[in-house]
Amino acid sequence: MTRFLSLAHLTAIDLPPPELIDAAARAGFDAVGLRLIRVTETSPGYPLMQDTRMMRATKDALQHTGLTVNDIEFVKIQPETDVESLSAFLDAGAELGAREVICAPYDPDLSRLADTLAALSERAAARGLGVSLEFFPWTPVPDLGSAYRVVRRAGPDIAILVDALHFDRSASTLDQLHDIPADRLRVAHLCDAPVLSSYSTDDLLHTAREARLPPGAGQIDLPGLLRVLPQDLPLGIEVPMARSAPVANVDSRLSSLINATRRLLRAIPASGAN
Repeated sequence: MTRFLSLAHLTAIDLPPPELIDAAARAGFDAVGLRLIRVTETSPGYPLMQDTRMMRATKDALQHTGLTVNDIEFVKIQPETDVESLSAFLDAGAELGAREVICAPYDPDLSRLADTLAALSERAAARGLGVSLEFFPWTPVPDLGSAYRVVRRAGPDIAILVDALHFDRSASTLDQLHDIPADRLRVAHLCDAPVLSSYSTDDLLHTAREARLPPGAGQIDLPGLLRVLPQDLPLGIEVPMARSAPVANVDSRLSSLINATRRLLRAIPASGAN
């Protein structure tokens, strides 16, 4: 079975959406994820909902490459998050034909977090979008078990995004993942990294944002993870390139990433997981 491979925007975050789409198509990806909301002060976001010229260029790139938008990001759910203020962001996702909205849990009140997710999911669904919550070891939802409890409370339509790096560096297990219903899993992020005995928060953040490795180049049990994840789950390849890397190296880097991913997938026998 051929996996559906998407290029996560963080992999080449300095490329605006039209250029990212063109580069992803040249490398052989099926889709892209687009970061429409800025996450940190040191990395860009591309608010297409406020930039009609770039939105038009992005849609043109999708049309001439045949790629699709798998997901839009990145909604940091905080105590003060106003879901109504995200309407233009959701409208942009719908205009792009995106499938999923990726959210991050930064509200320590998990009941309120679940309520916000539910409200966001309702508005997203009205536009044909799903909502997935990604867990991070440094947040109030640090692992798979915590994420599953939150999304169950939020409602039946919210899914969990499993990122290989965060899964490996949290108190998450393959047995837990096996027990997650398949309809709660709609996208995963794939990368690799060294595996250590412990990590500081600085270690976690640095690796997540700047020091991931191509699939198969580290020590994470990616074969085990992929055997348990649903076989038809879209995989977002998220391996940030060095910010100092010349733009001319983008094509070779993306080709290397997708080739490494395909080698890994070919080496894993198909299973009936989930």
